[in-house]
Amino acid sequence: MVTINEYLKAGETTVSNLVMENYQKLGLTDEEFLFWLQLYRLQAKGDFFPNLTDISEIMGKPIDVIYQLLNQLVTKSFLKIETKQNEQGQMMDTYDLLPIFERIALLKEKETQVQQQLSSEQTIKELYQGFEKEFGRQLSPIELEMIGQWLEVDQYQPELIRLALREAVLNQAYSLKYIDRILLAWERKNITTKEQVAQDQQRRKQALLQKELEQQELHEEPLPKVTLHNWLNPEDNE
Repeated sequence: MVTINEYLKAGETTVSNLVMENYQKLGLTDEEFLFWLQLYRLQAKGDFFPNLTDISEIMGKPIDVIYQLLNQLVTKSFLKIETKQNEQGQMMDTYDLLPIFERIALLKEKETQVQQQLSSEQTIKELYQGFEKEFGRQLSPIELEMIGQWLEVDQYQPELIRLALREAVLNQAYSLKYIDRILLAWERKNITTKEQVAQDQQRRKQALLQKELEQQELHEEPLPKVTLHNWLNPEDNE
């Protein structure tokens, strides 16, 4: 029976779950990955160019199969054989295992880009649906082309177009030309975000309120002058 001390003495091999979860997506077979793990385990113990015969015995594979696995990893660019100088100044061969981590980083970056593309497509789809919902009808080919131009040529963000649509609906103006004027006005003011739209609307409200107050003061008639009667000294009223 193996004791706890023997377990602890044997040590542990820690590898990122990203490697465990994605090695097949990268194109590694189970055998190739297990061989890579053996190299990784031995490097963690300080053996950067292990004897392949030892790995052959551990994996229960003939030595020619192990060399074949090594060649496959090199061919697929998951492993490099390099010659480096050690601390004693001696030249020594090492297995560079970093390429698999670099490939995983590229894989995750590509997956993120794909996800962002899908999210963008869904956002644009919802934008068109929002127009049809507010207009209460399907958009005409010309209207579809105009919205597409806002997105692709003018580079307006879908959120900004949605806000312009909302502004038009509040003014009961169900016209893409009206919305286009809103977008152009915002572009001249360098307004590109939801927060900037809200700030601009607040400024316009304050300006309108100030204008109304000024007009009200301008049209107010002066109060008539009222002569007060001095009831204590009636003579003063004469």
